[in-house]
Amino acid sequence: MRDAVEVVARPGYAVNVVRCADDHTGWSAAEVSAGHRMVLVRRGRFRRRVRGVIADAEPTAAYIVEPGDEECFAHPAGGDVCTSVEFGARLWRRLTGDRAVPSTVYVDGALELAHRRVVASAADPDYALAEQLLVLVGGALAQPARAAGANDRTLVGRAREAIVTDDPAAAGLFPLAEALGVSPYRLSRAFPRELGVSLTRYRNRVRVSRALERLEAGERELGVLAVELGFADQAHLTRTVREHAGAPPGVVRRLLAR
Repeated sequence: MRDAVEVVARPGYAVNVVRCADDHTGWSAAEVSAGHRMVLVRRGRFRRRVRGVIADAEPTAAYIVEPGDEECFAHPAGGDVCTSVEFGARLWRRLTGDRAVPSTVYVDGALELAHRRVVASAADPDYALAEQLLVLVGGALAQPARAAGANDRTLVGRAREAIVTDDPAAAGLFPLAEALGVSPYRLSRAFPRELGVSLTRYRNRVRVSRALERLEAGERELGVLAVELGFADQAHLTRTVREHAGAPPGVVRRLLAR
């Protein structure tokens, strides 16, 4: 079951919060896109298949939909919450300059903060929200083409799933590589080719995503938050959030306050 709530609609763009309660592991029927969309995950994860390519969608991985794309979805992990930004063809051309955009986008901490601020700034759709939309599209366009092959894509996908689901094997690089049946060198080198970031940075990025969600909900006990997310202490949490999102936890909480 899927429910979409329109947050704001303006000529040329609209923002919807989409909640999906599906828990099926098989693929859904194909859905044909009528326009340009950028979809970013706020909570949960799912799989998307388009043009024969399967990609995992979760808070660190967004995707862009082009008109005519035939999408199929699977939800092996249960429900999820996404932000879907729809663009009219004219505005999309003005934003992208007709440049090619990647179908999947690595969402770093700053981009996720901008994503969450899209919803938080819905009270000012003509300026504050519009500026955050520029950050989202600009971040997608700034990403270079990756040189990863199908083997890297599959390996990184399995490693990402282990990290996101807190698989015990993901406690370190060596046990994760052993669980995946590859050498540590192979696993370590695959991440920059596929995502453009190291395995270590990706693992911290996942923890930062969880921190952003808790801060958006109003979390104030940073020491407790640091322990629960696996940081050494509150100072470690603060440094990591600032490094990835561009602002310390207290500032992030204020930026996301509705």
